[in-house]
Amino acid sequence: MKVIICGAGQVGWQIARHLSGEKNDVTVVDSNPDLVRRATDTLDVQGIAGFASYPDVLDRAGARDADMIIAATFSDEVNMVTCQVAHSIFSVPRKIARLRSRSYLDAIYSDLYRRDHLPIDVVISPELEVAEAALQRLSAPSAFDVEQFLGGQAQLLGIQIDEDCPVINTPLRQLTDLFSTLRAIVVGIRRDGRLFAPEPGDQIFPKDDCYICVHAEDVPRTMEIFGKSNRQQERVVLVGGGNVGLTVARALEQKGRRVRAKVIEKNRAVAERAADGLERTIVLHGDGLDSALLAEAGISRADAVLCVTDDDKTNMLTAVRAKNLGCPMSIVLINDPTLTSLMAPLGVDAYINPRATTVSSILRHIRHGRVRGVYSIGDAEAEVIEAEVLSTSPMSGRPIRDIDFPEGVLVGAVMKGDKVMKPTADMIVDEGDTVVIFALTPDVPEVERLLQVSIDYF
Repeated sequence: MKVIICGAGQVGWQIARHLSGEKNDVTVVDSNPDLVRRATDTLDVQGIAGFASYPDVLDRAGARDADMIIAATFSDEVNMVTCQVAHSIFSVPRKIARLRSRSYLDAIYSDLYRRDHLPIDVVISPELEVAEAALQRLSAPSAFDVEQFLGGQAQLLGIQIDEDCPVINTPLRQLTDLFSTLRAIVVGIRRDGRLFAPEPGDQIFPKDDCYICVHAEDVPRTMEIFGKSNRQQERVVLVGGGNVGLTVARALEQKGRRVRAKVIEKNRAVAERAADGLERTIVLHGDGLDSALLAEAGISRADAVLCVTDDDKTNMLTAVRAKNLGCPMSIVLINDPTLTSLMAPLGVDAYINPRATTVSSILRHIRHGRVRGVYSIGDAEAEVIEAEVLSTSPMSGRPIRDIDFPEGVLVGAVMKGDKVMKPTADMIVDEGDTVVIFALTPDVPEVERLLQVSIDYF
């Protein structure tokens, strides 16, 4: 498949890394020659320096015979014009655009929108993706990472192991014996900064970060077994009333179960816009770092604080202050992945990386053939892949124990028909089954070979 990726920032680079690693013909376009050089030096891609919306630049990038164009520059307008040019001049079959502005999104999703007037096949909104990720974090308050698979019937939970965890120093194979009906598997462990796929004899220790693939119905029991509370959130304080904070607040208002939310926003105009757009949520104008304002918002009685301003350091410091004032749970928005190592020392419970959520969303849309979902863990350390098993796959018709998986790969869940099952060594993987697989990044190409999916996108 021939793909043109417009924008060589973190999102564009990660998409290029994934697609080029699957032996696709990838060309990266960016107006910054340094970013283009970084992509061509580190990845098996071609690079073009220039403005992505210019027809001559797209022509040089090979748009005349491209299968797909992904417009992920920092400018909404450039992304839209790029898709229009790709459609009108080069007839590129599939066009994906990243759009941030709420005004554009409202217009695109309205009844007045005509796709033949603005030919974008898939719109990716980082703000909406981040808001959805935040809501998932709030749904499992004791997990630092949450992602859904198999149509919401399975979840990936990231849980930090505490000193009082009931199953510390217990080999994983014994967990299966002790909780035989529990549909959950530990697929990844991060210990002392290193992420690995555990063996059955490996034990869980305090301060480990465990990634667990679990049936959605068994989430409460899993959290209890690993010593975590699954108490539902009833009071939430949102720091930041921009697009992300406003979207989360609106979603909380629409929940069937009443959630009392308060929003703190420093910018008066943004605060007024948030107040106008919300019905039951109180909006406070002021600095989220102000202890008095946090107290006025009832931070000591809140179940969680969600810090989603556009400044990473403000989010982190606000979370620390909120916890010092008695809030038990903090979730922060972090754009700079180098800051994530500070989360544990600062006592921050969970973070959301908007680039990772955007990359996962784009991959999910471009791989909606046999691969139905891809979720990137950490700083691209591993992936969780949801895919349908083909009749030509080396996995088809074989027990899981006989499949030649690399050491960094584990099967977390299997869906047969409409039933989600916990995988066992004797389980036979059949054609048409959907599997959820944890794979360390170096082992992803081998997983794709086993699934035989890298050529089937749309």
